[in-house]
Amino acid sequence: MPTEEIQELSLPRSRTANERLHAMIPGGAHTYAKGDDQYPENLAPVISHGRGAHVWDVDGNRYIEYGSGLRSVSLGHAHPRVIEAVRRELDRGSNFVRPSIVEVEAAERFLATVPTAEMVKFAKNGSDATTAAVRLARAATGRPRVAICADHPFFSVDDWFIGTTPMSAGIPAETNELTVAFPYGDLAATEELLTRYQGEIACLILEPATHTEPPPGYLAGLRELADRHGCVLVFDEMITGLRWSEAGAQGLYGVVPDLSTFGKALGNGFAVAALAGRRDLMERGGLRHSGDRVFLLSTTHGAETHSLAAAMAVLTTYGEEGVTARLHALGERLAAGVREVAAAMGVGDHVVVRGRASNLVFATLDENRQPSQEYRTLFLRGLLAGGVLAPSFVVSSALDEADIDHTVDVVAQACAVYRKALDAADPTPWLGGRPVKPVFRRLS
Repeated sequence: MPTEEIQELSLPRSRTANERLHAMIPGGAHTYAKGDDQYPENLAPVISHGRGAHVWDVDGNRYIEYGSGLRSVSLGHAHPRVIEAVRRELDRGSNFVRPSIVEVEAAERFLATVPTAEMVKFAKNGSDATTAAVRLARAATGRPRVAICADHPFFSVDDWFIGTTPMSAGIPAETNELTVAFPYGDLAATEELLTRYQGEIACLILEPATHTEPPPGYLAGLRELADRHGCVLVFDEMITGLRWSEAGAQGLYGVVPDLSTFGKALGNGFAVAALAGRRDLMERGGLRHSGDRVFLLSTTHGAETHSLAAAMAVLTTYGEEGVTARLHALGERLAAGVREVAAAMGVGDHVVVRGRASNLVFATLDENRQPSQEYRTLFLRGLLAGGVLAPSFVVSSALDEADIDHTVDVVAQACAVYRKALDAADPTPWLGGRPVKPVFRRLS
């Protein structure tokens, strides 16, 4: 049988744990992107622990891990510097009835790292930060509509964004109508949208860069459009923050947004996010102004001390150890190796590595060079069999050259099977069950 060409993993404990998860937790995970539907059938490992660039599942299998914690663990698991900073705070208490001095220190450290921002407020997750940015923009402009970049996959769990996805059940149509979309890289289309809804759009929100670099002059052009049409420019730097440069994409490309949101890499897995921006906007959520108060961010756990200590350790480590440059170097080595072996196996046009070196993703294309969940399933099975857990190829700085070389060897084996499936024009015999599914879909 063709399935024998891919070594089978045995995950009995993971399968049992997945059943327990589904019995108590809707979807079997607390993030849809971590769901077992994102992995080949019966091959969704449940993690026991991790260290550095490696994780172990409850069955005892070890994997080289990519996309660690959905891009949040960029220094590697249990990073000594971060863990030590957290330990120091744990014995001092984690939450008080008044702000702790750690909040001052964390804000100072963040604003020194991202000097394009003048004020910062911390939260526990990215959705709270992006929604606060939207609320602030609406309050400042008095306008109801939000313009999101249609080419970027995720901004928030809140209604203003989720209502635009296939998973819009439970969200009123009236809410959905207030969110409009513009294409990335197209200034003319964005200006047409701003003109069509003249005086109605509170903000433009987008990731400043993703798997493609911004076209020359694009971000500066958006800055000019926002100024001319009187709306707020918001950069979602959840992913680009620290990975593009220590100061995010705004630091790399030299275009300053009015507001920006950070998370993911900021805490190396600890729960911390940030909303940052212009003082005159941010202060509307404070006490030192004479206008209507904006309920910006008010979270019991937003300033939990050990998470802020983790963020400070992360920012210090990035600055002192050149982590961003290391992420790019590791990603470049991985991308070059994957492209070389994919081409050698005759699938260079089908297994495609995309994105900035510090934030690589891969596409799996069928015989017609169209995106395919079936071929993604086949490819993921090959990676898992070789001890590589990789929903993406996003690197952490804990990887070493031996990890990269092993990954490339495993990719070569998976590509050999991929080629056979392409020749047969039918990947089904190699899937081992149902294909993996997209996160955003209307039906289960």
